[in-house]
Amino acid sequence: MKITLKDGSSKEYSEAKSVYDIAKDISEGLARVACAGEVDGEVVDLRTVIDHDCALNILTPNDKEGLRVIRHTVSHVLAEAVKRLFPEAKVTIGPAIDDGFYYDFDAQPFSRDDLDKLEAEMKKIIKEGHELKRFTLPRQEAIQLMKEKNEPYKVELIEDLPEDAEISFYDQGGFVDLCAGPHLMSTKGIKAFKLTSSSMAYWRGDSEKARLQRIYGTVFNKKEELNEYLEKLEDAKRRDHNKLGREMGLFTTVDVIGQGLPLFTPKGTKMIMKLQRWIEDLEDNDWGYVRTRTPLMAKSDLYKISGHWDHYKDGMFVLGDEEHDKEVFALRPMTCPFQYYVYKNEQHSYRDLPYRMSETSTLFRCEDSGEMHGLTRVRQFTISEAHLVIRPDQAEEELKRCFDLSYYVLSVLGLEGDVTYRLSKWDPANKKKYLGDDEYWNRTQEALREVLREKGVDFVEADGEAAFYGPKIDIQAKNVYGKEDTMITIQLDCAIAENFDMYYVDQDGEKKRPYIIHRTSLGCYERTLAWLIEKYAGKFPTWLCAEQVRVLPISDKYEEYANKVCAELKKNGVDATVDNRSEKIGYKIREARMDRLPYMLVVGQQEEADGTVSVRSRFAGDEGVKPLAEFINAICEEIRTKQIREEVPQEEK
Repeated sequence: MKITLKDGSSKEYSEAKSVYDIAKDISEGLARVACAGEVDGEVVDLRTVIDHDCALNILTPNDKEGLRVIRHTVSHVLAEAVKRLFPEAKVTIGPAIDDGFYYDFDAQPFSRDDLDKLEAEMKKIIKEGHELKRFTLPRQEAIQLMKEKNEPYKVELIEDLPEDAEISFYDQGGFVDLCAGPHLMSTKGIKAFKLTSSSMAYWRGDSEKARLQRIYGTVFNKKEELNEYLEKLEDAKRRDHNKLGREMGLFTTVDVIGQGLPLFTPKGTKMIMKLQRWIEDLEDNDWGYVRTRTPLMAKSDLYKISGHWDHYKDGMFVLGDEEHDKEVFALRPMTCPFQYYVYKNEQHSYRDLPYRMSETSTLFRCEDSGEMHGLTRVRQFTISEAHLVIRPDQAEEELKRCFDLSYYVLSVLGLEGDVTYRLSKWDPANKKKYLGDDEYWNRTQEALREVLREKGVDFVEADGEAAFYGPKIDIQAKNVYGKEDTMITIQLDCAIAENFDMYYVDQDGEKKRPYIIHRTSLGCYERTLAWLIEKYAGKFPTWLCAEQVRVLPISDKYEEYANKVCAELKKNGVDATVDNRSEKIGYKIREARMDRLPYMLVVGQQEEADGTVSVRSRFAGDEGVKPLAEFINAICEEIRTKQIREEVPQEEK
């Protein structure tokens, strides 16, 4: 038996050996730190016996997959601790994830005090150092075992396994859990862990099923790595838009209005308006778009023509009863079929194309309650949506232009380095979900693939993420906790025009079917604002701030001059306010800093006499005394160019 190792060397054995024994044969030190093995690309237990020629990589905590095995093992330790301290709790599933692990329980909610007690119990279990023993059972015996242990969720999991599936368990000192593995040899290999939080979750992610309690935790091989991660997590909590956005008074939610329906305050509204006006002017003046305004709802007939009624009905808010009402309406989850009728309102020739229609669209989607979070996933949202009706020969150029526009928008916002790119394809194993045949999808997917290649960006490909009518370029971003969402999308559609009898008159006088590009330049305004809050920790670029300047008179005597300064700023398009409270100037400055304002202008006797302002900024601290006109010219240029000034930490004098 020949074993080829990661470095290209090989070992030969005359009999079968476990991964652990091979690791020990290579080096005693390697065996001590080994977590698992990777046999021909598959991660397995150290206890796995190899009896054939293969490639073998011994995994340690320094390997991503090795650390993942440790994290999976700790999830089982957590489950045992929960069963010790909360015997009535029912266990479900507990996988390793990118930054740790979680385990779901049918139990009462866990408090922070509960998590601390569980941590202490887990440390006891780890200290006991039980060996993890893997065993398998036939289906009926496996079901009977879990019934005896009163674990109904495990029974359900077993019953849903394929008939020929191997059903394996791990026993750690008497605690038995259904699991495919792999795991550590014993709990002694666990070094540094922390239970970070708990939340509600649904069994199998289905809101119609049982509500569970999910406990999150993280594990590292070294305490220093754990501490570094926990510091990062605390920073994430501080930046979390759902927390910070509310603290800054940008938005709120109200139970009687409903989940996923945020209310924007004057501050938040002003920020959304600035983004919206910028995008509309940019598209209309620089990129050749015409603007439309279409209804927020339509009869079901429209969605049946587009295919959304068959492919997307469950995600829509339907108004009426199909069985009893003559007409059934639905709030729109997209703008495309509405804009198609704007296009169809007039006849178009080949000379009119591309015909680029854009709209600031309010849309509605029936999101699952368990999926909604802050501004990133809501039931009503506003989007910079556009549809380009093009000739087939224009597809390549227009797709590139759409990409360039999106990249420009990201660059202005300072976000271009924070995104990844995904080619979202159809799922050929589930063709009923999509329009078109293999040739159609291969052709359209290749067109988008070529755009990404030409633009020189790294991208991944994902099956099953396409729209039902065509593939997409999805520009993805992660929130502070690492969850990925789609921010911007560019879709190629060569099928829907047929449904709507859309055409253009070609130069030969014949009617031809156009292609359609569905795209966003900024995406959803709500989601983008959430992204910006977390990116800048609330310290937005000046042009985007709801309050750009606060004028601070050092006493009541200079309030009149402060108001004059404020009026002059407003006259020049700067969002300014006056803090005329009878508070000490030091207190006003500290509060303005806490509010993350770009600029403070302190005015007193000398400033009034000279027509100047004393400038303080969060970028450079005390910027000195400047003539008012000079400051106005500088900030107006900063706003006009949408400059992103870097913050230079300085001690307050």
